[in-house]
Amino acid sequence: MWAARPVGGDHVLSVRRPLGGEQAELLELDQQLVASGAGVVTLAAIGGALMASRLSKDLRTAAETARRISEGELDARIGASGAPGSRNEVAELSSAVDTMAASLQWRLEAEQRFTADVAHELRTPLTGLHTAAELLPAGRPTELVRDRVAALRTLTEDLLEVARLDARREEAQLGAHALGPLVATITRRSGVAAEVVGADGQQMVRTDARRLERILMNLLVNARRHGGESVTVAVCGNAVTVRDHGPGFPVKLLRDGPQRFLTGAAERGQGTGLGLTIAFGQAQVIGARVTLSNPAPAGAAATVTLPAV
Repeated sequence: MWAARPVGGDHVLSVRRPLGGEQAELLELDQQLVASGAGVVTLAAIGGALMASRLSKDLRTAAETARRISEGELDARIGASGAPGSRNEVAELSSAVDTMAASLQWRLEAEQRFTADVAHELRTPLTGLHTAAELLPAGRPTELVRDRVAALRTLTEDLLEVARLDARREEAQLGAHALGPLVATITRRSGVAAEVVGADGQQMVRTDARRLERILMNLLVNARRHGGESVTVAVCGNAVTVRDHGPGFPVKLLRDGPQRFLTGAAERGQGTGLGLTIAFGQAQVIGARVTLSNPAPAGAAATVTLPAV
């Protein structure tokens, strides 16, 4: 730093003071500030990353548990998250989901027990009623009684099957089968006058033949009941499509899937809604997938896709 002023005529008085020390101190202070700032930012970033990682992990656990519950694992729970005794938004969410899952599990298990108990209790008197109906003299009234008794017995057996599917007590006996000939045999045994296309194919699939027969029987009966006599069964690769030419599936059924004791629309005829429910349940047991659609120009189609060998 320089300072100067004129003194006494033509003379100038000047003073020079070096500021190297002050500059060095300021440079050192700047370096310390930069280092401290970098350290604070690094620690904040590490802390934020750890917190975000923990939060993300808790949210992924909650999402995975919710998916398991939706797939039928009703005893799945998220559990406590975070430090013991801590309360945060994720912990409150986990507690709410666990409470909801416990309530849902209790209600569903109560419904399953009720369905199974009712079906078991109806079985014995229906067996006696069936025997008594067989002893009635021949005639139109007797035919009507026997028909209604047979319908009640079918409904009772369907309820028992639904209860077993809900309780996940069904175990598949999987094996390798040629799909075309198997579908042709099942269609012939069903008693439904259906045209079979592609039955000469030799695509091998892994399935339980008895359960596949149960699925296709329900789809065939459903197609004949609601779509008329014109029913087509098409085998293509590892998939089987049962198609009718009726009014098609209701939009609610296509959107929400089958619901027991609900056929969806009056034009689909009368029924209990258990046929499609059982078909979807048995397909899940054997690892297959059932999809419903309304192909153009009219009619309904149900496609069963099986795992290929």
